[in-house]
Amino acid sequence: MNILNKQNLKTIAFIGLAICSQHVFSQKVELTYTTSAKRWVKAKKFIQKDKFDKADITVYTDSLLQKVDGVGGAFNELGWDALTSLSNKASQQVFKDLFSEEGANFSMCRIPVGASDYALSYYSSNDVPEDFEMRDFNIDRDKYILIPYIKEALKVRPNLQVWASPWSPPAWMKVNEHYAMRSGNFENAKKGNKMNPEAEILNNATAFKMQERYLKAYALYFSKFIQSYADAGVPLFAIMPQNEIAFQPNWPSCTWRPEDMGYFINNFLGPKLKEDKLDTEIWLGTVNSGDPNYVKTVLEFKDASKYISGVGFQWGGAKSIPTIHKEYPNLKLMQTENKCGEHENDWTSVERSWKDLVHYINNGSGSYMYWNMVLDETGASAWGWPQNSMVVVNKTSKEVTYTDEYYLFKHLSHFVQPGDYYLKSSKGKNHLAFKLKDGSTMVLLYNPKKSTETINLNIGEKAVSVKVEPVSINTIVIK
Repeated sequence: MNILNKQNLKTIAFIGLAICSQHVFSQKVELTYTTSAKRWVKAKKFIQKDKFDKADITVYTDSLLQKVDGVGGAFNELGWDALTSLSNKASQQVFKDLFSEEGANFSMCRIPVGASDYALSYYSSNDVPEDFEMRDFNIDRDKYILIPYIKEALKVRPNLQVWASPWSPPAWMKVNEHYAMRSGNFENAKKGNKMNPEAEILNNATAFKMQERYLKAYALYFSKFIQSYADAGVPLFAIMPQNEIAFQPNWPSCTWRPEDMGYFINNFLGPKLKEDKLDTEIWLGTVNSGDPNYVKTVLEFKDASKYISGVGFQWGGAKSIPTIHKEYPNLKLMQTENKCGEHENDWTSVERSWKDLVHYINNGSGSYMYWNMVLDETGASAWGWPQNSMVVVNKTSKEVTYTDEYYLFKHLSHFVQPGDYYLKSSKGKNHLAFKLKDGSTMVLLYNPKKSTETINLNIGEKAVSVKVEPVSINTIVIK
């Protein structure tokens, strides 16, 4: 009887030790996944501690690459218009889901300077022709629309970083004296504008009036915008002088030759912000040219580079960022606008966004911006182009829907925050790895296959084997 008791005790002790060991290990690994049918599921499909001789993914935890600056999206007037159709409780939940630590935890966002294609209409902060002294400058319209939108986010995330760029200068500062560059409809947009076709500028010539008085006034315009936003409780950490600097759509826009942009930054914008003792950074952007010589021409224009803190790329700029990162390895880079889609808001959007996310981060981008975070059920711009959003608000039924892309970016930004680092890892188009400030390693993994896959990872001196769902986004955190 005593022998049996001792054996039982030994068996119980062994089982307890095994359970304890498994529990300790399980606390060191967290797996969260999302599919088109199952969102943000906490799973426990990992078992392994020994190093793999042939891992599917190897993460070099001591090889730090670029520092993370932030992840987020854009505030626009039509997004706020959609949110105001909801009850206060319902809209507050959207802000929590976007900006709280429990939600997507967005850390950086973009705003327009004046009208974008997702404004309610054309406008700027000074539409009085030839007001070179900016006596009539104001942000009164923004105080009723954009600023309340931003401040609701700041209530949830007080240290949210905000940067700004214009789609167009005030129309009176442009050669064609119109907010747009092209007349009529654009591609699949259902609405056009009333521009006289003879006022079009279609050849990437500088559409800004390059007279000294206009350049000086525009620099003052930026300075006043920065100061006015700060006074309104929304400090801007950076500005970019022009959205999509080489594009001529039928909504607010303005093309600049690189020599002229370099001239403006070097002789006017940079000196003006310095004179006014503003610490808001100037970034070159947003660059949509696939030719890296565009960026190089601006950076190499006299002393312009001393005023430029980084470069932002979007759309066609994806082709030029690899060269710029290689030739200017210490320059901060940003992806400034995720591709907008066609209002499909489904998993095909995730696939497209994933490819861009991997491309930009692998080429030095320390920050990544989605486009519209919130839109109504139509997704339509003021010019009629229906596009994607992370959150869809049905203004009639008051239903709020979170799209697949919301979860893609939540899988990144919920975990990865400013001050974390991108990590070197084995080559592959379906994973990204980061070193978090608490010492953890995070791996963002996409399984494009229609079958459950077992992925073996060597992460520094640790290893883990995970089973991932078919066609899924997965976040693995190793502590």
